Amino acid sequence: MPGGGTEYYNGATLASLLSIPDMSMQAPRHLLARLLTLVLPLVVTAAHAEDAPASPRRVAVRAARLVDGRGGAPLTDAVVLIEGERITAVGQRLKIPADAQVIDLGKATLLPGFIDAHTHITSQPGNYYEDMFRKSPIDYAVVAHLYARRTLEAGFTTARDVGAGEFIDVSLRNAIDSGTLPGPRLQVAGLGIGATGGHADNTGFSPYLKFGQFSGVADGVDELRKMVRFNVKSGANLIKVMAGAGVLSEEESVGAPQYSEEELKALVQEAAMWDRKVAAHAHGAEAIKRALRAGVASVEHASFIDDEGIRLAKERGAYLVMDVYNDDYIMAEFKRLGYPAKILAKEALVGRTQRENFRKAVRAGVKLAYGTDAGVYPHGWNAKQFAKMVEWGMTPMQAIQAATVHAADLLGWSDRVGSVQPGRFADLVAVEGDPLRDVRELEKVTFVMKGGEVFKRTAPAAAGVASASGAAQ
Repeated sequence: MPGGGTEYYNGATLASLLSIPDMSMQAPRHLLARLLTLVLPLVVTAAHAEDAPASPRRVAVRAARLVDGRGGAPLTDAVVLIEGERITAVGQRLKIPADAQVIDLGKATLLPGFIDAHTHITSQPGNYYEDMFRKSPIDYAVVAHLYARRTLEAGFTTARDVGAGEFIDVSLRNAIDSGTLPGPRLQVAGLGIGATGGHADNTGFSPYLKFGQFSGVADGVDELRKMVRFNVKSGANLIKVMAGAGVLSEEESVGAPQYSEEELKALVQEAAMWDRKVAAHAHGAEAIKRALRAGVASVEHASFIDDEGIRLAKERGAYLVMDVYNDDYIMAEFKRLGYPAKILAKEALVGRTQRENFRKAVRAGVKLAYGTDAGVYPHGWNAKQFAKMVEWGMTPMQAIQAATVHAADLLGWSDRVGSVQPGRFADLVAVEGDPLRDVRELEKVTFVMKGGEVFKRTAPAAAGVASASGAAQ
């Protein structure tokens, strides 16, 4: 104040600033200044505390057995410690933090979340001609989330989608990644790329029919390079190419090659420039060998692979993804669904031969990743293939590894998924019995966790959820 003296603030004004009861008296400025130096740090600290992220939630999962995916003997009395989305520790009778939530699965067997490396998660077979002519992309898009959830609840916490129309798979992946929808972690291919008149084309119809949709049809080196770029631009994680003919299309052949080796090499080189792996659809022996020589990461189906193809796959470290269950479903159901006789005739050529060649590949030590072609048969049935893989040459442990560590390696995600060890995502499944004795136990998943969040829990009533109070029992 002029001439010296004490300056005053209105107490009510100060009270409103500090959100304290009304100070109706006049307070000396030096006292109020002192009060501010004491109170404001507390206000600022409280504000920062509100903005600070919460500490990751701690969870401990315990079970009678753990098959961790890496091929060793099961761990008994297993405990898996989790903070947030990630595993922090794995061991036998580990001490559990006092603030952890305990999920006790009792006598169950715990495993890594499964990986299906060959799905078509945005669709499922209905009537052939209705699917072809009466459904729009919107019809597929509005139900795709149901298939994603069924896949997750079957224990498949990760999947590769190897071709979907209209980039529905890209949108589905994005919705799952954002937490909008439940579903597996997805790598998606967008449009399957194929030759004119080939497996990615609409064959067998009048040339005057026009299909209003994105097309993956490309011919020649330049078109193939451009199509790779278009898929990458549109959100694809990998590239799917139809190196040869297929079953569920109205081509004449099931196995004939449909791209030259030069074309396939150009596609693989272009994909590599954009840091994308290539999955090659191929049933026929020559198409398989062209794809392998071109440098693809995986050959899908590989039904008629010959000895040279097996040798090439092994030499080049490529994976075979052989869908050895779905022949049963196609031959049982597709006539009822209105599929043309020529398609059923082609499937009759594939089924047993593919399984016999699968056994040859197992014996030869070729890399094999679990892939079912789910979407050809109902989503949620993905685990039915485990038993077929064991029937045709694998041990239960080998089949489990095909769907865990080996599939993770194919996806380039070994540091994220495919095994139960510190640093990996807390993607876990459980079954009541011992799948190393009866692999069909994997068809009866009772517990599914993805990224530390439980999406399915149907464990026996004896198992409980409680707060930890020390070491695991």
